[in-house]
Amino acid sequence: MAHDGGGAFAGATPAHAFDPWSYREDADVTGGDVVGYKVEATDGGIGKIDSASHDVNASYLVVDTGPWIFGKKVMLPAGVINHVDHEDRKVYLDRSKGQIKAAPEFDETTYGDPTYRDKLGGYYGGTYGAPGSTLPPTA
Repeated sequence: MAHDGGGAFAGATPAHAFDPWSYREDADVTGGDVVGYKVEATDGGIGKIDSASHDVNASYLVVDTGPWIFGKKVMLPAGVINHVDHEDRKVYLDRSKGQIKAAPEFDETTYGDPTYRDKLGGYYGGTYGAPGSTLPPTA
């Protein structure tokens, strides 16, 4: 999908400024507990949700990647979640496996670290990715 130049990808929802730490209104994350759900990047599965935060302006998922990244966990800001399928117990992201793998490394001590959160939020860029997009995030 083409970038519209206004901070969002054409066809992506919502079409307003990217907020890395808030769930999109149309993502349906609040429809239930997502811990244990499988997580799908634009190009395949990356693991299962280990924990989820619904804190205002500080929401995120921690995903256990299993063998995909040698058993590491990754922290994903809420804004990269495209939608949730509660029936199939899957969370769909608008970022690729490569983008997630290249993100700033997460460890159990970084949950509330403002420096890490700023770095991670900045890494995922100032735009919502388009589903199926392989464009790298902007800095």
